[in-house]
Parts: sequence; C-alpha cells; structure tokens
Amino acid sequence: MVATARTQQEIKIGPTQLLINNEWVESISGKRFETLNPATGEVICDVAEADAPDVDKAVSAAKKAFTSGQWPKISARERGELLYKLADLIEAHKEELARLESLDNGKPITESLSMDLPFVIACYRYYAGWADKIQGKTIPINGPYFCYTRHEPVGVVGQIIPWNFPLLMQAWKLAPALAAGNTIVLKTAEQTPLSALRIGELIIEAGFPPGVVNILSGYGPTAGAAISKHMDIDKVAFTGSTEVGHLIMEAAAKSNLKRVTLELGGKSPSIVFADADLDYTIKGVHHGLFFNQGQCCNAGSRLFVEEKCYDEFVAKSVELAKQRMVGDPFDANTKQGPQVDQAQFDKVMSYIESGMRQGANLVTGGHRVGERGYFIEPTVFADVQDEMQIAQEEIFGPVMSIIKFKDIDEVIERANKTIYGLAAGVWTKDISKALAIANNVRAGTVWVNCYHAFDTAAPFGGFKQSGMGRELGEYGLQQYTEVKTVTVKL
Repeated sequence: MVATARTQQEIKIGPTQLLINNEWVESISGKRFETLNPATGEVICDVAEADAPDVDKAVSAAKKAFTSGQWPKISARERGELLYKLADLIEAHKEELARLESLDNGKPITESLSMDLPFVIACYRYYAGWADKIQGKTIPINGPYFCYTRHEPVGVVGQIIPWNFPLLMQAWKLAPALAAGNTIVLKTAEQTPLSALRIGELIIEAGFPPGVVNILSGYGPTAGAAISKHMDIDKVAFTGSTEVGHLIMEAAAKSNLKRVTLELGGKSPSIVFADADLDYTIKGVHHGLFFNQGQCCNAGSRLFVEEKCYDEFVAKSVELAKQRMVGDPFDANTKQGPQVDQAQFDKVMSYIESGMRQGANLVTGGHRVGERGYFIEPTVFADVQDEMQIAQEEIFGPVMSIIKFKDIDEVIERANKTIYGLAAGVWTKDISKALAIANNVRAGTVWVNCYHAFDTAAPFGGFKQSGMGRELGEYGLQQYTEVKTVTVKL
C-alpha cells in the first residue's frame, strides 16, 4: 500500500519561505528545492533554499534581537509564558502537525500522533517551567568579598536538526535555548522542512519578538556550513551523522571557537540473557530496532543474544518481523512506513547486500515493498559476526543483526568494541547482570528491560564518537548558558 494523491491533497501545507526576523521571505538567490512524499516519491511542494547570504541575514536579525531588541528586556518568567503559549498552540494543532510530519517524513500517523506530538508538547512545557529557575550560587571565598555566579545565555545559537524526528528534534533544540534566553538560527533538514516551518508560524502567533527564532530550509554543505563557521554565532548544536559532526567541529574551531554540542551516530548494543522473559524481550528489542523504520540514532542495532536461547530467539524474532505491516503511513494499521528518501533507501539496501555477501544468514526480509515509494521489508540477519559491516556501521534502517555470545565478560568487551557510545539495552531478570552491563558498557543511556524509554527530564547524549554534551533535562540547559563569576569588595 502507498499513500494516495488524495491523502496528500487533504493536508494543509504551511509556509514554504524562510522565517527571518518574524517575516516570511524568499531566499536572496531566489532558489527553491523540492520536498518529496517518501511513500510515493511524488513532489509535495517546493521550498525556499537558504544559502550563506540568507544565514548572514538571519544571524544579523538574531544578534540584534539578543543585544538590543525586546528579548533581553523580557523577564525569565515571561520567557516561560511564551513557551507555554507555544506548547498550547502546538497542542491545538497537533493533528494537523502530525499529518504534515507523516506526509513529509513517512512515519506512521499513529506514531506521529501518539509519540512525536505528545513528546514535543511536553518538551516545550518542561523548559517553560525551567525558564525562571536558571540561577547561580553565592560562594564563600577568603577575604572581605561577596562572590556569586550568574548563568547567562550564550548568545546567538545555530541549530541544525535531522530528518528522522523533525518536530521532536526542533523542540529539543529550541525549548532549552529559548528558556535560557538565547536567540536562534535553525536550519531544517532538506528532506523534511515542512513541519518546522509550520512551527515558525506558531512561534510568531505565540508572541516571540522579531529575530528571536529564525528558521531556514536548505542544504548542509551550503546553509549548514555557513552556520558552523559564522563569526557571529556563539554556539552550534547539531544532530546527525558522525561524519558531519566532524566537519561542524572543525568549522567551529577554525572560525570563532564557538561552543559545540553534537548528538551523532550510534551502533547501540542490546544484550539479551537467557534468563530474560523471551516473549516480552523479543517485543522490546523489536521495538528498539524497527521503531521509526529503524531511523533512530540510538536503535538497538547490534543485538547480542546468549547462546543458550539463541535459536529460539531468532525463530521468534523472525515470526514477529514477518507480522509487521509495512505500507501507507496514513493507514491506522501500518507499523512501518517508507525510508525518508531514495538515498536512504539505497543505503539500507546496500547494507543488506553487504550482509549477504559477507556470510550473514538472511532469515527474513531484505527486499523492496511495492513499486513506488521507499519501503523496505523488516529484515533479520542471524549468525552475524562482529567484523561484518552490518555489525560495525550505522545502517539507519529496518535491519536487525543478531549476534551470539557466551558470558557476561565477553559480551561487555564486545559491546564496547565500537567507535560509538550512544545507547545500550540489557534484558535479564538478574539485577546483578543488569547493573554490571549498565556500569561497564560505555554509552550515554542504558535501558534495563526496556528500550526507547525517553522522558524530557532525562538527559540524552553519547560517549566517544556519538557526540558531546547532553540534551533534555536540567543537563540540556547547561549547554545554553555561560557561567559568570562576580566578586564584590565589601
């Protein structure tokens, strides 16, 4: 099944221009680019394409808003009230936004409505509550002095968001930065600009002053690169691939040494012990890998299963994968939509071919679904070896690699043999085993007998080449403030 043209026509398309200084404008070059429906491959509409001159214009607006506009005169509590208003507006338009997200990204509408939008709204409300609670300390020091710290906004922040969770990643970036008092130039992913631009309309409606939030649609090598090296941007926050993360960090260092936070790739281990409740666990690891078409940086894509239960686990995993309904994102029964675009489809299919070529056992899936759109069957490989490409590299698609292990010491060592360290999962009834994995696997998040258990209050980020810094929770605020020490002679 694929989304029909009628489905696309029924969805309201919001702005397709650039948002700069609270005005919708065409790009300076006049260039535009197409955004596609991944369920059909058809053009939804075309969107203004930002380049370096548009970044300059947006940064100028953001800098003016930060230094001399209305924004620095607004109290912290008023900033929180604006974020609450934005959350309320998103909630009022949640069905429209969910449909727009599923149209442009391809994720099932049931997930957009039940997972993405509630989490987006919760994120804005969480940081709205924090806005007037960002505070320093008084510090007793030697001598007749009064010493205290202030937590001040970093300044103009460049934010670059990915295509796998467009609304959610926009919220993760905007909410803490705004709560802390920064101004923002945000670049959408070129594959999925529409929902972010619609949020721009709601930002204006909520009453944010001109220049506080500027939203640009464009490409990484042009608009993204211009943000990364801009001398008037004080900090850049990026979610995406490790390869691009290296480029952003290099550009930031070569320009004005701007602060950088990066949430990058992963090849996360999910470790199953034979004492786990297998039926419950198989459903959990299935969700941990196949959720969002496998397009999750923290997907449990290296599935280590203890040899005592390996054969049973593989058989039941295959059975569950075969039951997964792939098709029209707007069908309420669909569990898996298309990959986001042709490039991602081709990448995933190349990894499937690599797995077969290197000797892994393809036990189900591995083929295209339908004749149009970017649908791939839920795919399961057994007898995967650590050195295989599908066990080493981030696939970002619905491909499960099941690897056999013997004991806990061995699996900890093998789980850590990766350049990544974003997340991990462990499935067992033995708390000692669970804590041994949690304490010794080098990952920013470890889930025990669950996976993808997120909350806005819980920090998220990676070790090693999975990035630096944390998003969400109080830790997320720390990435958007500078600490100033003030000492007064008494």
